Amino acid sequence: MSDRVVIAVDCSTTGAKASVWNTDGTEVASGRAELDLSIPAPGRGEQDPRQWWTAMQSAVRSAVAGLDISRVVSLSVTHQRESFVCLDDDGEAVRPAMLWLDSRAGEQVDRFGSTNVHDRTGKPPNTTVSYYKLLWMAEHEPENLRRTAHVVEVHGYLVHRMTGLWATSTASMDPTGLVDIRTGDYDAAVLTHLGLDRSQLSTMHSPGDVMGGLTVDAAELLGLLPGTLIVAGAGDGQCAGLGAGVAAPGRAYLNIGTGLISGTYCSHYQPDRAYRAMLGTIPGSFAYETFVGAGTYMISWFIDTFIHTSEEFLGGVEANLESEAAVVPRGSDGLFVVPYWNGALTPYWDHEARGIMVGLQGVHRRGHIYRAILEGVAFELRLSQDQVEQATGETVTEFVAMGGGSQCPLWCQIIADVLRRPVVLSRQRETTCLGAGMLAAFGAGLFPSISHAAEAMSATDLRYEPSQVAADDYETLYRRYAAIYPAFRSFFHDRIDVMA
Repeated sequence: MSDRVVIAVDCSTTGAKASVWNTDGTEVASGRAELDLSIPAPGRGEQDPRQWWTAMQSAVRSAVAGLDISRVVSLSVTHQRESFVCLDDDGEAVRPAMLWLDSRAGEQVDRFGSTNVHDRTGKPPNTTVSYYKLLWMAEHEPENLRRTAHVVEVHGYLVHRMTGLWATSTASMDPTGLVDIRTGDYDAAVLTHLGLDRSQLSTMHSPGDVMGGLTVDAAELLGLLPGTLIVAGAGDGQCAGLGAGVAAPGRAYLNIGTGLISGTYCSHYQPDRAYRAMLGTIPGSFAYETFVGAGTYMISWFIDTFIHTSEEFLGGVEANLESEAAVVPRGSDGLFVVPYWNGALTPYWDHEARGIMVGLQGVHRRGHIYRAILEGVAFELRLSQDQVEQATGETVTEFVAMGGGSQCPLWCQIIADVLRRPVVLSRQRETTCLGAGMLAAFGAGLFPSISHAAEAMSATDLRYEPSQVAADDYETLYRRYAAIYPAFRSFFHDRIDVMA
């Protein structure tokens, strides 16, 4: 078993990463290729789907360049969720792919979003969900929708390129909002509303199922052997949770990336606006996710906007800012930052919300603002997590962190103190790829279950324990923070009405 390896491909918004894993969760080799992101107008986000495939080819070829490819037994894909493309009869895109970050369908969300659709799909109405973008197409690009023979998300597109089959994973299609989350099958009412037929959609498989083998042509392009098993993967959020070893209740994953996504494992489904529910990677499971649309994005924004010093390279700037913020008292001397620079997702789902700074004084310096940003994101995570636990009745005892922000010790400690629970770091930084690797390993028969694969291949590293004194201080500060947005909400909406 130890000689056999699997490949996981993460086709994200900005690039494709291929990782080769062995059965103890060690990354043997890797490769990466960049993707172009098109923003043709404010609120739009598009890509040429052909780049998903060419970037994957480049990443995989790079990863296996020095490897005996006979050792590779299977491959699985994880990916940016909700992004999709409409293809014609020849498999060519009728228009550029619409990405998860594309927010053009706000009017459709307001008109067609409902408690009924939320209950059936698990997705509170918001512009991320593909369903509303397809409704936008039906109104604004009806000819393109009439030409559409196949609607596929990133996973389904890549599987077709590799196998010739129109097949995908339930945990990849589910985020689009086209799936009845209770049955794991397509939602008939949603398809009827869109005017879509099941024949236009991929056959769905459970994560870890073998969907087919690499064709001769695809194998040559990837640098692998024909017949290599293609195993059903899952979206990047679900795979990140699996890679972090979150395969049972009581643990949550915390991806501190551009945005901050936290997710918990649950064995039953119940809808609530406190989270978005996703089909999980383990059969019969669900992932309840909270999403703060401001993680490391806030740090990048602050540095790009306000730091104009001789600390030219980003690593030096971040290190200096963290040092300055570390000596600032908890609460940043009365400064609060509500990080709604990109609107509010969980638990408010308010795309009209805006960021807020409260309490600025002349004594505040950049270290205060930097710390207030770190604290504001942590408070926002606490706000969502409290509501998730209230809705589900289940308590998280430990958070497993990953992503670029997890490399900031001060931030991890602040999060632990605000949440009053330990934060531990995932041993592997490529946790999302690792989750897909676990599915590939199970599909190839290297483990008896997905849970066994998660246990064998995941591990944690540094641990941040909450300080009782700090946690008590933050408890008082959090109560003040939680009152800020409700006090400003009508201002944002009244202002939008006046501007309109």
